[in-house]
Amino acid sequence: MNKLSLCVAAFFLLTGGLFAQELEEKPDALEMYRQGNYKDAIAICLEELEATPRNMNSYAVLGWSYIATRQYKEALDASKKALEISRYDNRIIEILGEANFYLGNNLEAIRWFEEYTVLSATGDRIHLVYFFLGELYLRIGEYNHADIALTTAVYHNPTTARWWARLGYAREMAKDYSHSLLAYEEALKLNPALSDAVRGKERVTDLL
Repeated sequence: MNKLSLCVAAFFLLTGGLFAQELEEKPDALEMYRQGNYKDAIAICLEELEATPRNMNSYAVLGWSYIATRQYKEALDASKKALEISRYDNRIIEILGEANFYLGNNLEAIRWFEEYTVLSATGDRIHLVYFFLGELYLRIGEYNHADIALTTAVYHNPTTARWWARLGYAREMAKDYSHSLLAYEEALKLNPALSDAVRGKERVTDLL
């Protein structure tokens, strides 16, 4: 191999190594989010969107991170921009539901969460979506709808005591006391010290 060939080979080895090192050192927004480093995840996503404004993965992690840091208005605004790029991205639709939920926009939140259930009936966050729907229906006094939503939530995620307690409360408000008692008892199996379930069970037992 002549000197020119050796120089070319050395150049590509050097630049290739630097490129690989750059890839290794580039921070990962999703990993930051999973580690609970939400502010870092937000900063990374904003940089990514400066470089690639139509990056839906960046918008998704950005929205989740804004929700985690209680920046609900920012999550709402960012997700609306994302929706202009991809109208039916279920991750963005779920974030819009959560942002509106925390901002107190009950009917708007219901609209987005219901759309998520249609688009992604087996999505990763379907259990959360039904829990949020249950809470929203409780807010507006639609207790039978709350029962249906929370029943679906505990079907997908049966190990969260608080969710069973909320289901018990929804049924109690709908005056379905026998099934309310069953839900409260399920909550107490999971967490015998859960005060909402303890008090709820006492109330409905007195009404049976």
